[in-house]
Amino acid sequence: MTSSQPELSLFPSTLVPLKAKENLPQNILCRPLQRTDFQRGHLAVLAHLAPVGDTTEEMWVEQFEWMKRCSGTYYVVVLVDENRDVIVGTGTLILERKFMLNLAKQGHIKDVVITASQQGKGLGAKLIQALDLIGEELGCYKTILDCEPKNEPFYRKCGYERMGIDMQHCYDKTASSHAV
Repeated sequence: MTSSQPELSLFPSTLVPLKAKENLPQNILCRPLQRTDFQRGHLAVLAHLAPVGDTTEEMWVEQFEWMKRCSGTYYVVVLVDENRDVIVGTGTLILERKFMLNLAKQGHIKDVVITASQQGKGLGAKLIQALDLIGEELGCYKTILDCEPKNEPFYRKCGYERMGIDMQHCYDKTASSHAV
């Protein structure tokens, strides 16, 4: 049921490195987002970050299909508790193609979240590792992310360092109030 099938996955499961799957709890599977993951609580996990709104399964699938058509851009990784068949973590790598640095690629890590009941088990670090390794495999010269100051120690442990100042011009008050 949670096995990765190419036609159902946002991107090929072979891009999720074995190294990112090592040392996960026995019941946790690390894989690409699948077309059926609305039913596994993908939005419930994201709701820990920000409001997800009144998104129906049909709307979610339409967004999934749109992202899939942007082949080579969106890499959403999920952690699935196979015993309960529910998503317990998710994170996204967005690939940006540049004109500089000899037409380089840069990865942007976004929307990283682990459900409260699963925090403290190293799953967040494994999720960041998976996204980082996918970025490296895709030829990114670096991956960047922004985070709340309270999360800086976690990302430092994952090998990230402070760079510059993160700024925004937000057009949506709800998004602005949740810092997403």
